[in-house]
Amino acid sequence: MTDDGGDLWVFGYGSLLWNPGFPVAEARVARLHGWHRSFCMSSIHHRGTPERPGLVLALDAADGAHCDGLAFRVEGKYAPETLDYLRERELISSAYLETRTEVVFRDCGTWQGQVLTYVIDPTHEQYRGDLDLESQARIIAAATGGRGPNDEYLYNTASHLAELGLADADLDWLVARVQALTAAA
Repeated sequence: MTDDGGDLWVFGYGSLLWNPGFPVAEARVARLHGWHRSFCMSSIHHRGTPERPGLVLALDAADGAHCDGLAFRVEGKYAPETLDYLRERELISSAYLETRTEVVFRDCGTWQGQVLTYVIDPTHEQYRGDLDLESQARIIAAATGGRGPNDEYLYNTASHLAELGLADADLDWLVARVQALTAAA
């Protein structure tokens, strides 16, 4: 989680890519093995409501999978407030589990280090790993929560991944499908 200098490393794979909300000293493309990015968490706060839940991304465990994202370095002097901020933001409903995992940096494939990341708890009631892409698209196209429309979250994440050269085929399909659904509505 922290390097030898006391800095905190945080792995971003969804909204942290475009809205980290904490002071970033450095960002590096990184790969996390054993997990994949998936709209598998029901959102009842940020991108949906209890009456009409949306979906947000989570890291879902899968053999042979990997997730590309950004490892953010936070200077040690900002680490405690960043950790407090992330816990308030990410652990709002306890559907995420706070973990420390190993990543590999793209620009330095031999370096591996521990990063803080948030993964889905597959036993939590908000876990929706059972949804196919079409079902995800229909939910995302219709939901809005405290931080805005669910489709905005999808579009921002897919756009930032593409800018980083990390396009995600499932997210690209969802973007096209959600755009079609909202245009037809």
